[in-house]
Amino acid sequence: MKQIFYQALKRARPSMSPYDVALLWCVLMLLACGLVMVYSASIAMAEVDQDTGYRSGYFLVRHALFLTVGLAAGFVAFNIPTKTWQQYAPLLFIVGVALLVLVLIPGVGREVNGSRRWLSLYVVNLQPSELMKFIVVLYAADYTVRKAAFMGGDVVASVTKGLLPMLAVMLVVGGLLLLEPDFGAFAVITAIAVGLLFLGGFDWRLFAGLIALLAVGFIALVVSSPYRMQRVLGFLNPWQDPYGKGYQLSHSLIAFGRGEWTGVGLGASVEKLSYLPEAHTDFLMAIIAEELGFAGVAVIIGLFAFLVFRAFMIGVQAAKLDRAYQALIAQGIAIWFGVQSVINIGVNMGLLPTKGLTLPLLSFGGSGILANLVALGVLLRVDYENRQALRGFKP
Repeated sequence: MKQIFYQALKRARPSMSPYDVALLWCVLMLLACGLVMVYSASIAMAEVDQDTGYRSGYFLVRHALFLTVGLAAGFVAFNIPTKTWQQYAPLLFIVGVALLVLVLIPGVGREVNGSRRWLSLYVVNLQPSELMKFIVVLYAADYTVRKAAFMGGDVVASVTKGLLPMLAVMLVVGGLLLLEPDFGAFAVITAIAVGLLFLGGFDWRLFAGLIALLAVGFIALVVSSPYRMQRVLGFLNPWQDPYGKGYQLSHSLIAFGRGEWTGVGLGASVEKLSYLPEAHTDFLMAIIAEELGFAGVAVIIGLFAFLVFRAFMIGVQAAKLDRAYQALIAQGIAIWFGVQSVINIGVNMGLLPTKGLTLPLLSFGGSGILANLVALGVLLRVDYENRQALRGFKP
């Protein structure tokens, strides 16, 4: 009788999924949208470009291959325990810094449009700055956990033992990124490191001072660099020089204007016909806005908002289970995707100065897709281990 009762109770009680199904579907929807829109945004350019062999599906095929490799890498990352990631975080950070140095060596790093950001692997190009975003999440989370005792205590200890060591390594990374130059990656990595220090319990007064110092530093970087200053001036009034400094932004705004509420229809964009540069990478959102309208943009923003929300919630749950490192990993990934998507969409909409940052999970680019999907594999692993802990198993 007792056995029958327990079986009935087991059937009545809803079973917990081993992973976050809603998050997984959100990611798959973003990837599917990216595949469709990359093809739509690149087809016209690919048909007239000698480098693509005049093949209309050139970027579609490559993007599909990147997705396949990225999904496989994400699956492998999911099957690696988070304790292993924590153990190797310092080593991965050293490897990441070494790759950033290699990029700057003439003859080793590949230069495109005045920026030296890629390492040629013959078949594809590797962009170390994309991988460094993921590595910084792992390293900053591990560092914050190790230095937790100094974060919210004595001010002197917080600065000397908590802030300054992290500041030193971030200055090295930032310096290497600015030499490429890759100001966008520098901004995202800075946001990840600073955000994890704050979430790890860093004194809020010192944190406010750090934010003010960073703001002054970013302003100084813009003022001291003529090309960055030109981008800011072009952003303030793109119509003043629509064929020069404001060219990309003005055409991006035209795309948004043409899209109106429901768009001109999938594949019917005019701006992708060699008017808007980087239509399949940095300015993919402008093509989405033109072809799918406000409705399409709202759906993409909604999916990103849900992804970031779930990542933070996974981190909160990990913190409640006393899994501090795992909590910071999840929240670091949330900061990364949130900040990068906001910057990219803000640039496309003319709310922020033009910056070379792709839209996570959607834009064309092998290194970005690979880093994004490996990070999401780790995020799902954190969630999986949380669910195992709630079931009473040791992760």
